[in-house]
Formats: sequence, C-alpha cells, structure tokens
Amino acid sequence: MSKPRDTTQGEGDHFQQTTKYRRGELGGGGLDWSARPQPYKVYSKPLALIALPLPDRSSGAPLCATVAERRSVRDYSSAPLKVEEVSQLLWAAQGITAGGDHALRAAPSAGALYPIETYLVVNNVAGLQPGVYHYRVVGHQLELIREGRFGGQLADAALGQEMCAVAPVVFVWTATIQRSRWKYKQRAYRYIYLDAGHIAAHVSLGAVALGLGSCQIGAFFDEEVDAIIRVDGREEFTVYLTSVGHL
Repeated sequence: MSKPRDTTQGEGDHFQQTTKYRRGELGGGGLDWSARPQPYKVYSKPLALIALPLPDRSSGAPLCATVAERRSVRDYSSAPLKVEEVSQLLWAAQGITAGGDHALRAAPSAGALYPIETYLVVNNVAGLQPGVYHYRVVGHQLELIREGRFGGQLADAALGQEMCAVAPVVFVWTATIQRSRWKYKQRAYRYIYLDAGHIAAHVSLGAVALGLGSCQIGAFFDEEVDAIIRVDGREEFTVYLTSVGHL
C-alpha cells in the first residue's frame, strides 16, 4: 500500500518518495509490445538533410588524460567548428556502435530505450548554415528544422548565459518521455535525466579529445528552449544543454 503524501514536502521531495522501488510494490505482468514507441525520431519533411562525415573510431587521445583535462569552459574564441568535429561529437553522444534489430548507441540508456533526442543550435560551423538541427541517429545525418540565428534567443532562455550566443554550437537534449514511460511508468522520469547525463559526459570528453571546450547547462527557462527547437514541452521537453567551442 502506498504511503500517504506528506503535505509538508515540496514537489521534488514528493516525486523522489513516490517513485522509489519498494519490495512488494512493483506489481507484475508483461509489457504491451504492440504499444512500444518507435526508438527514433525522424522529420518527414526537414528543410534540408545533411549527411555527416563518418566518425573516426580508430584513434583519439588517451582516456585517462582526457578525463584529467575536462573542465567547464565558458569562454570561446571566434573560430568556427568544422563539420567533422560536430560529426565526431554527435557520434560520441548517440552514435550507433552495434547493429542488429535493436541498434546500440555510444552512451548507455535504461532498458536500451534511448528516450533522449539531440538537437543543435548552430551559430558558427563551417559547412552548416546557422539554424536549429535535429540529429537523425539512423544514417548519421542532420535534419535542418529552422533556419536563422537563434544563439541570442537561446542565451536569453538560458538565464542570460552568453556562451550560448558565442559558442559555435549548442547541443540541446530533449526527452521523448513515452519511449521510457512505456516500460518504467513514473520512474521513467528518473531515468531520462540519468540518460542525458551519460550523453553530456560523452560530449564533454569528446570535446577535450578534439582540443575543444564545453560547458553543461542545466539552468534555463524550459518553455522558451522548447519553443526555439519546436517541441511541445509535454511529450517531448528539454532536459539539458551543452555549449561547445574553441578555447
């Protein structure tokens, strides 16, 4: 039997308590496989579809040295990123690393459900026009969904953090919650934040390996960022950002 809600708790406290796993309260029964959401988001009519260079999977900086050098970097030079660098970071974030009926990706995900989607706000990347892009995991491609310069708007939405306007690219991660909620119900909300953390960590280390800097951003006006990348804010909503640029 569930414990009654403590009305002195805040919403976060209540969520933490009500989503705990307790012996004897997990229930049973199988999953409705016919209702399983699709594991990938694909835009049927993007403004443009850009094939990315293949990532380099055979070389790179030593892992321990990369970990030791990782720092949050908020100041970037005016140098643009190369599309090859963006490709490498996208692959490190969510690239497919093993095939089969259920492709596995670079970063771990609870139940291998992969509820996190990756968007880019491009300010200054050689070979890419400024705009908002979505990473199409299958095919390792970018889908252009909005043209224009949105760095300033994103900086405003990120509580005035100007690095979002200066950085050549800002990664924006959303959660398509039903992809995880289908299996884990309300506990899915715990897992999406863990998944996003795994992905952002991969990008932060990938940036160091490429001689770049990055900064992870958790403070933003949710609905404003959702509007920039054009997601509904309910079934798909922003959970995390990372700016990337040259030192």
